[in-house]
Amino acid sequence: MLNYTAATNIYQKPITRTIALGISLLLYLLLAKYPAKAETEISEAPFRDQITSVDELSDVQPSDWAFKALQSLIERYGCIAGYNSNFRGNRAITRYEFAAGLNTCLNNINQLISSVTDGSVKTEELTTLKKLQQEFSTELSILQERVNTLQAHTASLESQQFSTTTKLQGQVIMSVNAGGFDGKQIIDSNGRELADTNPNPTVIYRAGVDLNTSFHGTDLLKIRVETGSGGALDNAAGVLEPNFGSSLDYSVKPPVDRDMVIGRLYYTFKPNSDFIVSIGPDIRTTDYLDRNSYANRSFLDFSTQPFVNNFILFPVSGPASGGAVDWKPGQGAFALRAVYAVADAANPSNTGRITGASSFARLLYPNSPGGDRGLFGDSYQRSVEIEYAPTKNFALRLQYSSGEVFNNRFDVIGANFELTLGTQFGIFGRYGYSRFDNTVFGDIEPNYWMAGVSLRDLFQEGAIFGVAVGQPFIDSNIGDATQTSLEAFYNYPLSQNIRITPSVQVITNAGNQDSNGDIVTSTLRTVFSF
Repeated sequence: MLNYTAATNIYQKPITRTIALGISLLLYLLLAKYPAKAETEISEAPFRDQITSVDELSDVQPSDWAFKALQSLIERYGCIAGYNSNFRGNRAITRYEFAAGLNTCLNNINQLISSVTDGSVKTEELTTLKKLQQEFSTELSILQERVNTLQAHTASLESQQFSTTTKLQGQVIMSVNAGGFDGKQIIDSNGRELADTNPNPTVIYRAGVDLNTSFHGTDLLKIRVETGSGGALDNAAGVLEPNFGSSLDYSVKPPVDRDMVIGRLYYTFKPNSDFIVSIGPDIRTTDYLDRNSYANRSFLDFSTQPFVNNFILFPVSGPASGGAVDWKPGQGAFALRAVYAVADAANPSNTGRITGASSFARLLYPNSPGGDRGLFGDSYQRSVEIEYAPTKNFALRLQYSSGEVFNNRFDVIGANFELTLGTQFGIFGRYGYSRFDNTVFGDIEPNYWMAGVSLRDLFQEGAIFGVAVGQPFIDSNIGDATQTSLEAFYNYPLSQNIRITPSVQVITNAGNQDSNGDIVTSTLRTVFSF
């Protein structure tokens, strides 16, 4: 018979689930006197689904000393409630936790006793049960009040919630940027003077809110509203080298002049588990291709454009309309992706300035107004990518892009790889070869490459260190040298939602002009995610 006094003394402090289970074993001796009732008659736990089988507890093994007792308490009498997949038998519990479990067990016992009509229930057993209920009456009462309060709050939230289908997600990037150069002046690839003095330090920002809507769980309607501090010219590198991707990536993509506009608008759905389709009037080609675990997100790792993506693979990199597909047969090692994007789909004529072209496109075609616009007009890009990723530690991606930019043909092939060594060290790289027809420099065939290393959890869990070097636009017809860019950063997490990142960027032979001195810029980036 259960020693009531000993039991109450034990629960004056936190106890382990194993000790609580030992006490429950004595309750089991009482329960064993009566047949178990049907499952539909057993009361439910007050805040979690009832555990119906010991197999649902992944950390309970048949070799455990209390396995059989726990099995009977769960499967025959429904006395274990309030757990998900782990029982954690050695962890301490509070009186409230024990009271909740005991309440479920006692309710079941009362139902069992009430069904017995042969007079076999002993008076002392009923007395013990009543004492247990009295001992934990305070905790049970408090627990019930909390449940009632939670239900009231839940009802209030349901009546006042913004939407049953839409979630808000936001990000704010704030940076301090400064930089300068050696020598007397900086000129571009055409010999035009860009600067003869160092630009002033600036404060940069980008802010955006995503409204993510799902109608049936596997789809996504994304609407992004965002603003920025001034585009490519709000940072020193963007002023001193505007054509070959030296500007900070998160400065280029938001709207300029501090306008609040739509930054993404598309709908994604899955016809089956292996196939994803996205369509929309405001997409970005770089969202769907050329991903890399170490160099792809300018708010998290590298900020320089040629290190975020293959620079020459995306002549259409800004606002565009179109669609993308992502097919991964059987969720295996291979994936096939394709994108079609047109830069000025809402314009049925050939008037006005085409937006959405990469920064090097205007250098190649400075006087071209472009051709007819619309959904299948100028400028457009179609791209495919084949990915081979047999493990989480290695991926190789091969790409091809073609189309027209300012009514002139282009073709690009690219490659992208990443390799993780151990759990913290990664190496990665990209390569591109292209052809652009009828440029101001003639028919040209630029190359591109980049390579880098990254180290996770350096000095702090969640921190990221990275360094990369590359040449964004290699062509002997443009200038008399090859621009080389380098960036190093250290991303430090202040909390789960706040990250601060100092970075340094060095550019030699900017604009493929060896007369230019070295450009050095530094940025202190702070990202708030919510």
